[in-house]
Amino acid sequence: MEALDRITFSPAVMGGKPCIRGMRVTVGMIVGQIAAGRSIEQLLDDYPYLERPDIEQSLRYAAWRAEEREIMLAQ
Repeated sequence: MEALDRITFSPAVMGGKPCIRGMRVTVGMIVGQIAAGRSIEQLLDDYPYLERPDIEQSLRYAAWRAEEREIMLAQ
């Protein structure tokens, strides 16, 4: 998987949720807005401090996490 350099994690920012470039904008918020029918252009208009690659990486990160599997190991 390519590096997702715009997705950051910090316990001090939004409780450690994946965020955009250390801002208080979570990947979940971005994905939720897209799922609700907002376009990337609308998000960029609503949040002028975001950039298109921020939104694109948020969607890639969410897709990657959705494909992740947990495998239980025998004890």
